[in-house]
Amino acid sequence: MRIVSSPADSPRPRRIGLSIPLTIQLAVSAGLAMAFAAGVGAAPWIKPAAPPVERRGPPSPPSIVPGAHPADLVRVIDGDTLEAQVHVWPGMIITTRVRLRGIDAPELRARCGREQMAAQAARDALAKLVADGRLFVSQIGPDKYGGRVVAAVATAQAGDVSAALLQAGLVRRYGGGHRASWCD
Repeated sequence: MRIVSSPADSPRPRRIGLSIPLTIQLAVSAGLAMAFAAGVGAAPWIKPAAPPVERRGPPSPPSIVPGAHPADLVRVIDGDTLEAQVHVWPGMIITTRVRLRGIDAPELRARCGREQMAAQAARDALAKLVADGRLFVSQIGPDKYGGRVVAAVATAQAGDVSAALLQAGLVRRYGGGHRASWCD
């Protein structure tokens, strides 16, 4: 607790308050909101309300990804990673990097020219699939490298983004572990 006082002859009153850095306050708030959104700490008879979805255009069909969080695209990073603002709770938006679940794309920082060209094609295809910017993020989990999450991503037009990239032959299936080389 921090007590701020002023000299006796000053007209400013004394103020008592907590001095907690804003980043810690935001982190704790985000963690609590995510826990309650997942139903952690809530009584079993209390069901969390579904977050409101900002509608732009026609309503999205409910069969896209049940239980998904609406999200807005910030940018495409590479063929299997994007940055999005995920609406995790009413009035709470978290900006995070999202690695697409179940696929591996060639790397832009490749060791051979063929992989670099394939990486650019995968990135361009992902950018085209998510071009309208309205996403649905589900099956969210931690990524092994930290700093991002692994999740299934869908759009109203393309449906499952990972499946669309697989069908186009631009990425490979990936279940974790060691990734195969694109240069061999």
